[in-house]
Amino acid sequence: MALWIPITIFAAFAQNLRFMLQKHLKATKLSTGGATFARFLFAAPIAVLLVVILVQTGWDIPSATARTWVFVVTGGTSQIVATMLVVALFAERNFAVGITLKKTEAILTAIVGFIVLGEGISLWAVMTILVGIVGVILLSDPPKLAGKGAWYRRIFNRASAYGIGSGAIFAVSATSYRGASLSLGSGDFIIRAVFTLACVTVFQTVAMSIWLRFREPGEITRVLQSWRVTTLVGLTGVLGSLGWFMAFTLQNAAYVKALGQIELVFTFLASYLIFKERSTGREIFGIGLVVVSILLLILVIR
Repeated sequence: MALWIPITIFAAFAQNLRFMLQKHLKATKLSTGGATFARFLFAAPIAVLLVVILVQTGWDIPSATARTWVFVVTGGTSQIVATMLVVALFAERNFAVGITLKKTEAILTAIVGFIVLGEGISLWAVMTILVGIVGVILLSDPPKLAGKGAWYRRIFNRASAYGIGSGAIFAVSATSYRGASLSLGSGDFIIRAVFTLACVTVFQTVAMSIWLRFREPGEITRVLQSWRVTTLVGLTGVLGSLGWFMAFTLQNAAYVKALGQIELVFTFLASYLIFKERSTGREIFGIGLVVVSILLLILVIR
């Protein structure tokens, strides 16, 4: 088994835990911005510490280029915006459907990867995208409005905009992180991934601190007051990100995001067992189509 496969599965599991914690924060204590900031605030020190440990044990810091910093800023900013959209989405739809709408990133990453890095997709991959689009349309139609009113008003709603928008922006983020890691002048995939992660999380923490200071006064204090949960958000966030970054360094981002859809399995378990949420038959069918498109994508991407 290729090393990137178990790394990706671990990253998907850690990411699912982080979204569960952020859903809890959004529902009980913090704003969308605060719940998003918690993901970066406690992740940055851990990422920097990992770099220090690797350097102290004999690893050399890779040499960054201007291309590296462009990808770091682009990827970091994209991830902030996409994470905020996902957290906001949890207030619109249940946990399982919300994460599935966000999972359109697997399909969109193949497109963005082709445009930015020249990592192409085949005609068969395009056909699988169409299967996924049908599933997303079904998921975008809220159960309480199904069969009522104009179809375009039911499908093009705030929840679908949050979900599909986050998927598109996460695709930009994933491609940027792969680009940043590959642009480093030297080093094994581990030090490349850890160094990139540290640069990104420090940038994100500083950027969001400035944003919250002026746009949501007092929210940083509320994040710190919720440290028992926000620390866990940061820990699961950095573990998940480390896994994604290593996988992106080893493999095409589209492959990684396609396999990462295994997170849906973890999501359904969390939605059913922890949040006590139930999906309708139509939502399950829509989710099934998205999953089928993802599995087909794994088979056809070259």
